Amino acid sequence: LESSSKVVVVRPCARSMVLRSNLPRSQILQLLPALLPAATWRPLPAIAVGGVSSGDQGQIAGDKAFQPGLAGKDYGKSEMSYDDFTKRPSGMAFKEAKPGNGKSPVAGDRVVVDWSGYTIGYFGRPFETKKLVELDGKDKAYLRFELGKGAVLPALEEAVAGMSEGGVWQGVVPYRPGLSYPDDDKDHERVGPVPSTFSGQRALNFVLYNKDLIDKTLLFNVKVIRVDRPGENGWKKG
Repeated sequence: LESSSKVVVVRPCARSMVLRSNLPRSQILQLLPALLPAATWRPLPAIAVGGVSSGDQGQIAGDKAFQPGLAGKDYGKSEMSYDDFTKRPSGMAFKEAKPGNGKSPVAGDRVVVDWSGYTIGYFGRPFETKKLVELDGKDKAYLRFELGKGAVLPALEEAVAGMSEGGVWQGVVPYRPGLSYPDDDKDHERVGPVPSTFSGQRALNFVLYNKDLIDKTLLFNVKVIRVDRPGENGWKKG
């Protein structure tokens, strides 16, 4: 890999990667996260996030992906962004892959969705897909939740609130307070969705609760199957 300015050059050899540069070592270390294989994305503008300790603020609120091993540092891997996704104030990058043509949910409605999830910040490993569930000898069930109750992660509620029946949503969810899975609910009993298989839960939790240089960004694909108002299809609010 060669930078456009020809300053940093990384060339593969038989046993390792060789780094040659005329930059000081300290600057090279700051550039390394951007040179590591991940994907081709651009940095995002800084957005302030409350409720975070000052030591972690630079790793969560700015344009850097949260990596516990770099907490408090002013360098690291940039948050993921794609040109065809829209960045929301919450920090989630959103794309409507297919518009819906049915009812749109409001707080108190039950939303029935089909979903899949990937650890896009860490090798794109699936933690919920139809194939994973089938390999476990199960039939994949729809996810059902009451909108506004906090039963699923805030990013999912935020997205579904702007969708309608038949719509398909894709979202890149960085690890931020009040957006992704909370760090005090490792079994995902309070805030879902919960992966349907043991292997899926293990893949998700390995990323979420790892204390090293792992980017905890997640990708969700969601399709709204049905919206039930109170009284419809046996749904009772609350």
